[in-house]
Amino acid sequence: MLTYLRYGVLALIALVLVTLALANRAVVTVQLLPDVLAGLMGFNLSMTLPLFMILGLAVGFGLLLGFVWEWVREYGYRRDASRARREADALRADLRRVETIAPQTRKDDVLAVLDAR
Repeated sequence: MLTYLRYGVLALIALVLVTLALANRAVVTVQLLPDVLAGLMGFNLSMTLPLFMILGLAVGFGLLLGFVWEWVREYGYRRDASRARREADALRADLRRVETIAPQTRKDDVLAVLDAR
């Protein structure tokens, strides 16, 4: 059921995008600089594309920029998670070492840790 719902939503999105593309087929020229500034600088980059392609490129660039921004912003969380994972692995290794040293005290983990030190 969930698969059909997903396909339905994707088909609806595709229909909206195709309708948007058909409604915005006019060719548009996009320039990097205004004409006055381009005359002063001596160059001006420009592209002539259909409007729907320019809109699609703008949305794609915005998504890419957002993904990169979020990845950079979450660096601290990833660093903390990595540190916590290393500490948990060290604690598990310590617990295995204690269990091999004193298997008879397995009934009480606190006493086993205290006796191992």
